[in-house]
Amino acid sequence: VVETVKHAGRSVIVSGSTVAIGLFSMVIIPVPVIRSIGLGGMLIPAVSVLAAVTLMPAMFGVLGHRINSLRVMPKRIVEHPDADSGFWGWWARFVMRRPALVAAVGIVIVALLLIPGVQLNPSEAQAKDLRGGKTDDAVIGFNRLVAAGISPGVTKPFVVLGEHVNTSAVPPIVRRLDRTPGIAGAAAPPGLGWRKGDNVLIEAFPSEDGAAKPVRTTITRLQKDILPVLTDLPAVRSTSPDARLTLGGIAPEDRDFVHAVYGKFPYVLAFVILLTLVLLMRAFRSVILPLKAVILNLVSLGASFGIIVFIFQMGHGAEAIWNVHPTGAIISWIPLMIFAFLYGLSMDYEVFMLTRMREAYDETGDTRAAVSLGLARTGKLVTSAALVLMFAFFVLSLSPGTDIKQFGIGLAAGIVFDATVIRALLVPAVVALIGRWNWWLPAPAAKVLFTKPSNPPPEAAPEAA
Repeated sequence: VVETVKHAGRSVIVSGSTVAIGLFSMVIIPVPVIRSIGLGGMLIPAVSVLAAVTLMPAMFGVLGHRINSLRVMPKRIVEHPDADSGFWGWWARFVMRRPALVAAVGIVIVALLLIPGVQLNPSEAQAKDLRGGKTDDAVIGFNRLVAAGISPGVTKPFVVLGEHVNTSAVPPIVRRLDRTPGIAGAAAPPGLGWRKGDNVLIEAFPSEDGAAKPVRTTITRLQKDILPVLTDLPAVRSTSPDARLTLGGIAPEDRDFVHAVYGKFPYVLAFVILLTLVLLMRAFRSVILPLKAVILNLVSLGASFGIIVFIFQMGHGAEAIWNVHPTGAIISWIPLMIFAFLYGLSMDYEVFMLTRMREAYDETGDTRAAVSLGLARTGKLVTSAALVLMFAFFVLSLSPGTDIKQFGIGLAAGIVFDATVIRALLVPAVVALIGRWNWWLPAPAAKVLFTKPSNPPPEAAPEAA
């Protein structure tokens, strides 16, 4: 127990911290529900790490050999596994013999998944893509509306709220909205449900479905150009100097949510990358390894997005396997949540592998020997952990909701892809190719990080080794 905590305790703390950082970054997003998920999610790895380094060793100390009283397998003598035996030992030797080839194969696989990944469309689905049965009333009604020449935008109309607006000022507003490009029509019903005091509701119907991409331009035009001009009309200003027109409705709300979330995403990304780099630089005593870890993690996330785009946005297997009709879009909150969860979970594997490689390098001074030993020792652990997480997330895809299916498959596929292509191909191959510079940490940086500098000497050529 002492030796395990001594060697693996730091890895547990660092890997748990990366998970917590990814989730805590959600507090930057100005949406209360996302902030709550980030804060609540951060507590899970924090408590888990605390229990792993305190409660679990204490329990082993109390139970002693009684921990083995109930056996699943017959009692037998188990020797410490040899790093050169088994599948992962063979694979480690293969990667070390052909690191450039293995890296090239990994890059090709990643590139193929990044192609659909860059086509990610975080948005609500259009009504025409929400397929239902032939007897579904909503589908029948929508098809009849469109067949009659009515704009599909009536399913998600814009609602303009006029505050401190006199009744006489409403007709000019309606006429101007009706002439706006992208608007099929506008109306201000006279009923009591539409007017209260000097406040009035006006509906404007977009010429396309509220979730269609061209409608985004219409929303921007209304918010920045049309409504400010209408507010300054003499017919409006003459009623009250406090008159104001604001845009509401489902489509503008969805658009504002996407802007709020993804407009702040660069700050989220910068926050996560900066903290992760500092944490890993101290843990690995290296400049290159943390940079490589962050870059490969972001590449892994891009590939994970490519998987859900390929399935749910483009429709390859969505209907045949999960009975979900492709909608040409990914529900807007899904990519953000996948990033928050997957960034830290993927970094877990990186931390365990590279920590073991760092220890082996400090002992041998040979990069390729360290990579081979680290991969052989941690390959089974990483694969087992990935399978546990994959099945846990894959269960979510059995939910009837499309949003939960996308979330579950995105996480499950991302975990498997990361544990195989990234950690089994790219990580060991790239570390082997970089050589001794993996372990370099200059003295000024080491002083800031309160750790020892690392200036590795040149190594023997691979052929000589």
